Amino acid sequence: MPSHGSLTKAGKVRSATPKIPAKPRRNSPPR
Repeated sequence: MPSHGSLTKAGKVRSATPKIPAKPRRNSPPR
């Protein structure tokens, strides 16, 4: 899902760092 350049990078980082909790955290605050 190469929708956002950041998404592709997050996938790689997710393997090294837990970027799962960071995703929902951004969704929490409805900007």
